[in-house]
Amino acid sequence: MFGISAPHMAVRAAIPWYLRSLLMLVLAVAAVFLVKATYDFGKNFAGFDQSKADGELARLTESHAKLEQEVSKIRGQLAQSERQLQMERVTYEDVIKQMKVLTGENAQLKEDLAFFQTLMPSGGKDGGVAVNRFLVQNDPLPGEYHYRLLVTQTGQRNKEFQGTVQFLVNLQHDNKKIVLTLPAETDKPNNAFKLNFRFYQRVEGTFRVAAGAVVKSMQVRVYENGSAEPRLTQAVNAS
Repeated sequence: MFGISAPHMAVRAAIPWYLRSLLMLVLAVAAVFLVKATYDFGKNFAGFDQSKADGELARLTESHAKLEQEVSKIRGQLAQSERQLQMERVTYEDVIKQMKVLTGENAQLKEDLAFFQTLMPSGGKDGGVAVNRFLVQNDPLPGEYHYRLLVTQTGQRNKEFQGTVQFLVNLQHDNKKIVLTLPAETDKPNNAFKLNFRFYQRVEGTFRVAAGAVVKSMQVRVYENGSAEPRLTQAVNAS
């Protein structure tokens, strides 16, 4: 149809298919580049940078490793200091124990000196009797007490002293004062209470009291065979 009412017609040059494909590829690459640029811009705008984050992570990892090494080193020094302190504490305790032992030995030597001075012969009459190192102590067991003493003969010591010892224990129980006799007056003295010596004899033993009773003091009486009166009487407080 010709004329004004005829349809329009456009005439274009034909584009080969490979050019169309190349154009589409270029457009796709441009779109990808645009998306990548937009993503990077968004990260930078938000303050996030992957390379900086990786670098910061590496720095923090290195700092953590150094801190671990420092902590391990400090722990080793602390353990060494604790061992050194423990060794010094043990050494100090040993020194204290040695001082206590030496102090006790010194006191013992003084007692031995005083004791042997009493054994030196004198010009007095023979037959004198003395009591040395009289002690009464509470044992770890409840109600049990331990006593010990040395009975010595003074003077010329021309003969052996033969006799017995008797103890009077003054104790308090239920606000009452009680006197306990060892051995009892009705009992015969056994070998623990008999005396037969020329220079000295050690007397030692234990006794028990009722539960709740407290020993205040203890008196020793030394009798010579054939005499009803004691040759010597001496008392000591319980410790």
